[in-house]
Amino acid sequence: RSGVTMQGRSAMLRTVLVLGCAAATSAFAPAALPSMARTTARSGVTMQLYKEGVLQGKGVQAIPFSPPPETLPSDIPGYCGFDPLGFSTLFNIDWLREAEIKNGRVAMLAAAGAIAQDLFQFPGVDKVIGKAKMIEAHDKFIAGAHAGDGRSFAMHQIIFWVSLLEILTFPAIFETMNGGSRQPGDFKFDPLGLGKGDKMARKQLEEIKNGRLAMIGVGGMVHHYLLTGKGPIQFLAGIPNYKSCIAPGMGPLCKF
Repeated sequence: RSGVTMQGRSAMLRTVLVLGCAAATSAFAPAALPSMARTTARSGVTMQLYKEGVLQGKGVQAIPFSPPPETLPSDIPGYCGFDPLGFSTLFNIDWLREAEIKNGRVAMLAAAGAIAQDLFQFPGVDKVIGKAKMIEAHDKFIAGAHAGDGRSFAMHQIIFWVSLLEILTFPAIFETMNGGSRQPGDFKFDPLGLGKGDKMARKQLEEIKNGRLAMIGVGGMVHHYLLTGKGPIQFLAGIPNYKSCIAPGMGPLCKF
């Protein structure tokens, strides 16, 4: 009987401890933020979207005690009340948005390309530029073209097609800058229909957030390449032994 009593007391003690922990934990639960709690339950991304992206970041102030300029609209995708240098007071906000979206898209492509170089190389590329990557690959393509190697004119082809794309998209940007109805970054290009219906606000915010992250990421990748001569995956793989990240003739700053 005493054994049963001891078991009962142990079970009761465990129950009390569990209930006590639950009560203590509830003090930190986001009960005061029901909308955020409900949003998180639907999607991990949704809680960043302020009612599925319709309101974006309206009301957000990124820097305490430093309100953003009145020239920074609070209803634009990716708004977070951050303009400490006052760019929106100096330049047309549509031009700034167009530039940010375009640079973000280019950075996302660049980040994917920088990573891909560490994972795969097309057959025959090594015969033209060897194992060069990123900035060094560009330099070797240009040097090979100047030396008369026809295979090295691939870089010139890239520059040509990118320039042509800039020319073809200029009329759309011109419309925006002259008060047209076109939204910055909108080129009516959505072959997969990802932004149809009520999905557009969410996709716009996802794109601007990923673009901003990619711009920071590419800056880091280029920085590490200049110091170590390694691509992003190679650099991460060599983190346990930092000296192994130093390529011959590269990374003088890392030797200190």
